[in-house]
Amino acid sequence: MKDPCPQHAHRHRLIQPALNELTDQLRRNARKITAPRQAILNVLRRHQHPLTNREIHAALSGFECDLATVYRNLNTLEEMGMVRRFDFGDGTARFELLIEGDDGHHHHLVCTQCSTVVEIEDCFPAELETALARRHGFKHISHKLEFFGICPKCQERGRS
Repeated sequence: MKDPCPQHAHRHRLIQPALNELTDQLRRNARKITAPRQAILNVLRRHQHPLTNREIHAALSGFECDLATVYRNLNTLEEMGMVRRFDFGDGTARFELLIEGDDGHHHHLVCTQCSTVVEIEDCFPAELETALARRHGFKHISHKLEFFGICPKCQERGRS
């Protein structure tokens, strides 16, 4: 796992779409452009890592939007392919904004103490996926990969 994933551009973090581009995407999908939906998209635009429903809700401080509305809107945005859901094995879903046309494929390094998330650009070579598929008779193979460990801040705090 040396090189960035060749079959995926990882554009999702290099360029963040403007809010008006996101609202245009909603319109093209015949979805209403509600104030809570715009606010949620704006929160996701400003963060470089996946956020939980509660983190998104907290980032909406001062905005009239309850947690149930955040849940409903994230489900809708996921169905539309505008956000991607991640599960790091702790029972809490996290969401990240996708750029239109990007499948959101990338990996994460997650701190088991404080849940800090670092995006990893390295990926398996396409040749490995092809060889595994061929060896086991699979087609249309893909993968998800998350690494877990203790981040430097938690190590300094003696939590390791």
